[in-house]
Formats: sequence, structure tokens, C-alpha cells
Amino acid sequence: MLAACGATLEKAFERTLILIYTGPLFDSHLHLYDPTRAEGIPWPQPGDAIYGPRLPADYWGQAEACGVIGAMVVEASPRREDNDWILRTLDQDPRLVGYIGNLDPLAGTFADDLDRLARDPRFRGIRYGNLWGRDLLGDQQRAGFIDALAQVAERGLVLDSANPDARLIEGLLTLSERLPHLRIVVDHLPNAAPLAFTAELQELASRPQVMAKLAEIPQVGDGGLIRDAGFYRDVLGRLFELFGEDRCFFGSDWPNSDHLADFTTTLGLVKACMATHPAHTQEKFFLHNAPRVYGLPGGAR
Repeated sequence: MLAACGATLEKAFERTLILIYTGPLFDSHLHLYDPTRAEGIPWPQPGDAIYGPRLPADYWGQAEACGVIGAMVVEASPRREDNDWILRTLDQDPRLVGYIGNLDPLAGTFADDLDRLARDPRFRGIRYGNLWGRDLLGDQQRAGFIDALAQVAERGLVLDSANPDARLIEGLLTLSERLPHLRIVVDHLPNAAPLAFTAELQELASRPQVMAKLAEIPQVGDGGLIRDAGFYRDVLGRLFELFGEDRCFFGSDWPNSDHLADFTTTLGLVKACMATHPAHTQEKFFLHNAPRVYGLPGGAR
């Protein structure tokens, strides 16, 4: 009885410890682009603070000093030819081990593009959400859409969503019912804080093939960047409660995150938010979960 009580107290104490993670990291979400290319880029637009080349050397110039040892690029362009540009760009640094492409399942070229890209083991899936004029919920009713995403699932690839709102969550619920073998990663959930407390997200999180990428955590208030980790912990705690420690992982959203803070500041805030979790949970979140979810080397831990 006393031993059991002691174990309970020990666990409760462990949860309240402040333990800043200092180990290596895997970044599951960054963007690369180069507006000096002859064809230009669709995002970001001129005048944006992050407009200008963002290439591997620019990323590692910040991320390496912060302990990042591997990273995954997420395509930020809807143009099919830009997928091939990203794959060529990954060759500049072997630490860029994974890539989420951007293909339109309704395009007549989808099957051929998916087949070509999937020959590269770094290609780990596609992104689809309510951006670039797309609508995940409505598009599922269009001929060929579900069959196209079934090809993604059959190859063991992943669907990343984008820009979460209530309609996107509804679309993901429907999609996960129609394709229960498709792994789904919900991007940027912390930035849509009210969704963390909805019944729809609770239902989505109950499906083991659905994961939560906790990128876009920092927010701004009247005084600028909110640096108080306590401000974020209710939402992050709720997301961990819903998805569990094996289905949540870190993404920086660089360079989009530079709109709010530099890489070091963003990462420091995320670490502070995670500091009340046990050490093994933080290691999963920062290092192991994303490679495992995406089927990357070293991700079986």
C-alpha cells in the first residue's frame, strides 16, 4: 500500500518537474523556395518579410546550432514541377531526409507524378488542405479523388493537411472513415486553439491513423510575441491528451515562423511548453515520433 502510494506520488512529482529538453531534434516541417528562379514562386509574395531565397544552407545556419540533426521539407507550392525542384534541392544537404510533396489528386497527371516521385525514398507523401482554392470536404465528392488518395495509402505514404479549421476537421473525419488505412498528419493544430476542445477533433484524434504535428505554436498578443509558456500549455496539454505521446511531434514551420520570432526563440518557446512532460515523452516529441510516422530511417524506436 505504502509502496503504491509512493509510486503515485513519484509520478505526480515527475509531471510537475521543469525539464528543458537538450537532446537532438528532428524538424518535421520547413519550407524551401527561391524566388530568383526564372519561373518565380507562388508563395510568399514580394513584400513579405520572408520573401527571398530560403535554401538548405539558410535553414541549417540556424537549425544546426539548435541541435537539429534531421529535417523534413513540406512543399509550399501547388505547381507540380516544383516537387522535382525540391527533390533536387534536398541533394544539397543529406540531413534533409524527407519531403512532403504537393500534388492535386484530381489532376490527370496525379498517378504518373505519384509514381515518379515515390521512386525517391525521401518522398513520404502529399499535402492537401483548404488552401490554393482546394476544399478537402467538398473535393471528396468529386470523381477520382478517393481513388487517388487510396494510391497514397497503398504506397505507405502520408497525407499532411493544412490550415486547420472546423471545415477541414470535418473533411479529415470523412476521409479517415472512407480510407481508414491512410495515415493522416494534421498540421498546425496549436495555431487553431479552439479546435482542441471540440467534439469533432476528439473524434478525429480517437482514430489511431491520425497524428498531430505541433507546429505554429507561438502567437502574438497586444505586447508582441507571447513568451509565457503557461499561456500555451492548456491547448498543448489537451492535444497531448487527445492524441497521446506517440502521435504528437515537433515542426518549426521555418521560415514562416520568422514572422513571429527567429528559429532559436521559436524552439526555446516550444521547449518551455514541453518542459513539464517526462524526459522520455519529450524525446519522442522532439526526435523519434516524426521519423517513425513518416517511415524515415531511424524512425522505428
